[in-house]
Amino acid sequence: MSRVLAPAKLTVSLRVTGVRGDGYHELDAEMVTLDLADEVVLDEGGAGLVVRAEPGVRHEGLPEAADNLVVRALAACGRTAGVRLTKRIPLGGGLGGGSADAAAVLRWAGCDDLAVAARLGADVPFCVVGGRARVEGVGERVTPLPFEDRDFLLLLPPFGVDTGAVYRAWDADPSDARPNGLEVAAQRVEPRLTAWRDALGELTGRRPALAGSGSTWFVEGGPPEAGTASLPEMRRGGQVARLVRARTVPAGWQGD
Repeated sequence: MSRVLAPAKLTVSLRVTGVRGDGYHELDAEMVTLDLADEVVLDEGGAGLVVRAEPGVRHEGLPEAADNLVVRALAACGRTAGVRLTKRIPLGGGLGGGSADAAAVLRWAGCDDLAVAARLGADVPFCVVGGRARVEGVGERVTPLPFEDRDFLLLLPPFGVDTGAVYRAWDADPSDARPNGLEVAAQRVEPRLTAWRDALGELTGRRPALAGSGSTWFVEGGPPEAGTASLPEMRRGGQVARLVRARTVPAGWQGD
C-alpha cells in the first residue's frame, strides 16, 4: 500500500500564443505547485477506484472508472492497482486536480516521460515535474524555474467552469488580458465569476487573478487582519465560496 500526495497547480500567468492546426491552443504560462493536495492511496494487489471528497469540496461530474485520469495513468504506464482517491482540490476550479492525480500515479509508477504525461492532459507534464516552471506549447514543454516561497489566498466558488467552453469563447473573441489571457473569455462563459472576483478584491484590497480557465480566483498573500474572520467561507447572493490559504512547495513535495 502506497500513499502519494497529488498537489494542485496554480497558473500565475498565462498567455495564449496560437492555435495549432488540430485545434489545440499553444500557451506560454508560469505554473507553481501548491500545498493543497489530493491523496492517492494505491494497492498494487488490488483493483478498482474509490473516490471520496472532503466536506465542502466540489466533485460532482468527476469521470468514473475508465475515463478517470487515475485509471488512464495506470494504463499508460502499464500498471494495475486498486486506488482510493481523496479529493481536496475542487473539480472545475482551474487547479489541475485530475492532472495532479494522474501525475501522482505516474510518479508512483516511476514514469517521468513527459510525452506519456502529455497524452493524458495538458497540465499533467507540469504536475509530474512540479515546483515552479515555465510551460509552453500545449503543455508538453516544461522548463523548471528557481523555487520561490510564496503565499496565496484562493477563493473557490460553488461552481466549476468548463475549460473547453472557455477556449471556444477565446477563439470567438481573442483577448490578451494580463496576467491571464483566458480571464475575459471565462467570464463570458460564466458571468457569476465577476461577482466573486469583486468579493475577493473587496476583502483583500487587491486585484484578483483567475487560475487557468477558472473558476478559482486568487491574490498573493493572505487576507488583511480584519478579514481573517471571513475564513473559511465567503457568502454572496445566497451562495457560499470557500477561502483557502495555500503556499508554494518545491518539486517532489509530499507533505511536511
